[in-house]
Amino acid sequence: MSMRDKSIGDKSIGDNNIRDNNIRDNNIRDNNIRDKNITVVVADDQEIARTGLRMILDAQPDIEVVGEAGDGRRAVELARRLRPDVCLFDIRMPRLDGIEATRLLAGPDVGDPLAVVVITTFDLDEYVYAALRAGARGFLLKDAGPELLGQAIRAAAGGDALIAPSITARLLGAFAGVGPAAPPAQPIEALTDREEQILLTVARGRTNSEIAAELHISLSTVKSHIASLMTKLAVRNRVEIAMWAYETKRVKR
Repeated sequence: MSMRDKSIGDKSIGDNNIRDNNIRDNNIRDNNIRDKNITVVVADDQEIARTGLRMILDAQPDIEVVGEAGDGRRAVELARRLRPDVCLFDIRMPRLDGIEATRLLAGPDVGDPLAVVVITTFDLDEYVYAALRAGARGFLLKDAGPELLGQAIRAAAGGDALIAPSITARLLGAFAGVGPAAPPAQPIEALTDREEQILLTVARGRTNSEIAAELHISLSTVKSHIASLMTKLAVRNRVEIAMWAYETKRVKR
């Protein structure tokens, strides 16, 4: 083989390697983009509501709706198969309501629970308490708007929770008066003064970042205190922390 042929052959091999590397780099970039997307399954029995929610969420650069369901049973099937980062469920749905769907995906007997955010109308607030007891990580009103909806999805995906400030006091405060007849469980260990502060901010619907800024402490410190609260109160998430705060009258209605 001549030097010229060898040179051409070497160039072809080099070009192929470059193309292979480019393809590999593109695949890595695509995977990174997909990794950043928060996947969501939306369930609402009204098609126009599902369409609206999907448009709002898909317009967010980091959120992707991967499934839709018109009833609770289909929502549970989709969620179990797709394992989205967040499930966004309406309360009232045919075949299986949002409360039972939440319990099946995020309840105390679920080994690997999914994050569920309940979206409802104010007139249906009597269902919200049951939804939170079933394991919902947060809830919003249907008129919450795109910004708050996006915040709630991101919070749930990050292990946080967002309870719309406009309904936190009215709903949780009201349900504290009509909740279980049995008195609230007492902490396994007495709460510290700082934990009591964290408890109140969680009950008012603050996110971890907002708590850190308000109390002038680090984000990791906030997370540590919340983890301690969950252990002492024997609860699964910050929503149940908030409910406990209302049930024990630590937050005035």
